[in-house]
Amino acid sequence: MSNYSEEQTKQLIETYMDAPSRSTVEKLSQEYNRSLKSIIGKLSREGVYQRESYKTKTGEKPITKIELVHQIAESLEVDPEELLGLDKAPKQALKFLKTHL
Repeated sequence: MSNYSEEQTKQLIETYMDAPSRSTVEKLSQEYNRSLKSIIGKLSREGVYQRESYKTKTGEKPITKIELVHQIAESLEVDPEELLGLDKAPKQALKFLKTHL
């Protein structure tokens, strides 16, 4: 037996799809007197929940140093293995290098 009626499920989905954000989930949690995990779980099972993506302090999507090295290698048209050890450099130095190639 489901914890949500068909009507509740329909309303949850409609409300969430109108504004898919964490604040909407919090509002639904209070409205239906359910935990955040319960609301998120139900939206996930219904296939509509969109996890918020992590952003860095500067608002960018995070990128690993390995990915930066691969992008630098691509710009230089060399095999990333040729740049072995470059991933040990500070991330800011790698970003600077990538930007100025």
